[in-house]
Amino acid sequence: MALPASRSGPGVRFQPDENPGLPVTIGLALQYCLLTVGPIVLTVAIVVRAAGQSELFLSWAACAALLVSGIATMVQAQRVGRLGAGYILLMGTSGAFIAVAVTALAQGGPALLATLVAVSAVFQFVLASRLSLLRRIITPTVAGTVIMLIAVTVMPLILDLIGQVPEGVAPAAGPVTAAVTLGVTMVIVLRASGAMRLWGPVIGIVAGSAVAGFFGVFSWDAVAAAPWFGLPLEGWPGFDFSFGPVFWALLPAFVFVTLVGAIETIGDAVAVQRVSWRKERATDFRGVQGAVMADGLGNLLSGLLATVPNTTYSSTVAIVEITGVATRRVGVAIGVGFCSLALLPKLVAVILSVPDAIIGTYLIVLIAILFVLGMRIVVADGMNYRKAAIVGVSFWVGYGFQSGGLFIDRMSPFFAEMLGNGMTSGGLAALALSAFVELAGPRRKRLVTTLDVDALPGIRAFIDSCAARAGWGGDMLQRVHLASEEALVSLMGDEGGGGDGPARRLRLGVRLEREAAELEFLAVAGEGNLEDRMALAAEQSVEIEAQHDFSLRLLRHLAGSVRHQKYHDTDILTVRVEARAA
Repeated sequence: MALPASRSGPGVRFQPDENPGLPVTIGLALQYCLLTVGPIVLTVAIVVRAAGQSELFLSWAACAALLVSGIATMVQAQRVGRLGAGYILLMGTSGAFIAVAVTALAQGGPALLATLVAVSAVFQFVLASRLSLLRRIITPTVAGTVIMLIAVTVMPLILDLIGQVPEGVAPAAGPVTAAVTLGVTMVIVLRASGAMRLWGPVIGIVAGSAVAGFFGVFSWDAVAAAPWFGLPLEGWPGFDFSFGPVFWALLPAFVFVTLVGAIETIGDAVAVQRVSWRKERATDFRGVQGAVMADGLGNLLSGLLATVPNTTYSSTVAIVEITGVATRRVGVAIGVGFCSLALLPKLVAVILSVPDAIIGTYLIVLIAILFVLGMRIVVADGMNYRKAAIVGVSFWVGYGFQSGGLFIDRMSPFFAEMLGNGMTSGGLAALALSAFVELAGPRRKRLVTTLDVDALPGIRAFIDSCAARAGWGGDMLQRVHLASEEALVSLMGDEGGGGDGPARRLRLGVRLEREAAELEFLAVAGEGNLEDRMALAAEQSVEIEAQHDFSLRLLRHLAGSVRHQKYHDTDILTVRVEARAA
């Protein structure tokens, strides 16, 4: 098992549980808002105008999208009950919904869109609550692949942004502005430290804006025409409760795209945990569940307010990596900023006046870092020939569909538009291959018992029966027995040592492979993560209860790999014992 190691490079300046000063908080929040308010509003504009809807509805949908993004971002950062990741995860309008949202608006209008988005959001709540059941299919391999495919999907759009300059402007304006923005940003990212590193992205954008002003790229007409304050309430369309044929025809497509968005959110929630702490930690899947729940809340609010659905913005992970600021306080401030911008149309117009070439250039840096983070997630989960095949095939399937080289011209317009998104097609391929590996593998033998020491004789007898079928030798059987006993003791210690209440239920699954045994213990969740505790036991950096410390050390010695996944109400410890000890 790979043990946590200290982060390299400039590292994290503020962890999620730390609070920077007010100037840093406000500055970082403004930076995040500056980089994401454009995509939030522009996605709504693309959908509404492509469907031929009114400007009044566009005004309402854009303001509603900012409000929903602000509320969902605050929930993600602060965590309300089981809603939220507890990390900075920006929420904004989802490009994956463009095709289905345009279809819904064109065929049934804004009221039908509102109903479809609200109903499909319920599916996301169900998915989040049952995430532990899908753990063998929606794996870190799948999540990391989807994050890598985000670069494939978004990069062509970013390159188009860089090449866009207004008519009548010198052709050199685009490349020169992009070069200055990229050069200043990369110099600060690679060489600066301290406060300068925090303000690096803003400095790069300001430098690019100065060059753009020299070329006359800025246009202030939209700023002058925008009102200072307002919320176009008259644009809200209500709901369509007729549930006609169009609703039932489009609902499966909305549910499917919601699943794709949830997979992206899972990947983002895993990735942001990797970059938010000074020392690497095992993934807390309760935070992942909370992120998907908050994503569902954003979609539900989007449906209630009749706007384009939300999702997490993967660029958040890259910004946290660059700035080293992961404090929840900044996440809440970003949400407040989005809500404030929704009520201040003139400020939105000012932000949108930043030339596309500048925003696109900085996004190149973020997406490039995000691609590497996806690779790190895949590699950290362990690599074998099966996982390599899943990642490789899925990535190139996504690239093939995104580039138009795989059967796009032979599909119906709807499926061509949907699968033409590389994240969607590649993510589906990764899911299908992951499901095939799980279903085609050896079947697990299962035992249901209680989580206490009285279960040990039954567990030993169950393992003996499995060993008889597999023909394990004495040494292998002995090490499996020892690993199962120490895993049980570790889980009991993680539960707090039992108590006077009723015994907790434990389900033990054993999968037999050639010269290996995989034991999966599923129990009620406790506090802490055993992977982190095993690392602490190895480093002897803190005091741990003696009996629990010994069990973790022995388990670490016996097992080839140990993985602890913690969900709400579910604790899963997977131990793999190899026939030949290292």
